[in-house]
Amino acid sequence: MSELPTVTTVADVRERVAGWRAAHQTIAFVPTMGNLHDGHLSLVRLARKAADRVVMSIFVNPTQFGPSEDFAAYPRTPEEDRERLSQAGGVDLLFVPSDGEVYPFGTRDAVRVTLPPLASELCGASRPGHFDGVASVVSRLLNIVTPDVLVLGRKDYQQLVLVERMVEDLRMSVRVISGATVREPDGLAMSSRNRYLTSDERAKAPALYRALAAAQAALEAGEKDHARIEQDAMRALEQAGFVPDYVEIRRARDLGKPSPGDAASDLIVLGAARLGRARLIDNTSR
Repeated sequence: MSELPTVTTVADVRERVAGWRAAHQTIAFVPTMGNLHDGHLSLVRLARKAADRVVMSIFVNPTQFGPSEDFAAYPRTPEEDRERLSQAGGVDLLFVPSDGEVYPFGTRDAVRVTLPPLASELCGASRPGHFDGVASVVSRLLNIVTPDVLVLGRKDYQQLVLVERMVEDLRMSVRVISGATVREPDGLAMSSRNRYLTSDERAKAPALYRALAAAQAALEAGEKDHARIEQDAMRALEQAGFVPDYVEIRRARDLGKPSPGDAASDLIVLGAARLGRARLIDNTSR
């Protein structure tokens, strides 16, 4: 097992990337908040296929957490993460910056990216400012790493769509590719926040994806009453012990509200629900 090259400063990242550029190599970038699982490793494999070199960042971004959210408690496992990456291989450089390295003027006085109205819908309705915080840190990290390819997962589907919009709207010279959601054998989407679940809650947690998949199946069977399908899914979540936040049917390409002429194959079902301390999200993207 070889030692994983790890840097903590912008200058060190840029120096390493400049060397690869001089050798005419392409770079893929996988941003994470750490507490890595097999879903993250699947993104590394995707990045490896897309470019000559792979950079991963681990940074728990304070600007995407609300005042009452779990920033302080968010699971941080740096040694475990480095060991997992070293064993798996595929990452050429790990970037683990401090808050000050990413936000040199502090978070209060930081320049921020403001996203379009979609950022205030779905997960954004209950997490005001969250996606602006995500966009702000992603834009900073892209400016630091200057990759050719940005690799994101489809579990955070709204985040993916909004980052794609930001990249296109700001004419950023990076290509966004996405990896499928990686699931546990019982269907639960892998997530760092699954650590918050008790053993009893963990047994209930797969009901989130089952409810969303049932809604998607209803669409594909030809059912047109979207409101009833969403209500049935919300009811199923309540019966399973969740406190649902939302279940919504949207257009997959841009998360707009569906039109009567949209085919079931053009639609996606997204949902979020609380189970104990954990707020779980999922969707039916393929």
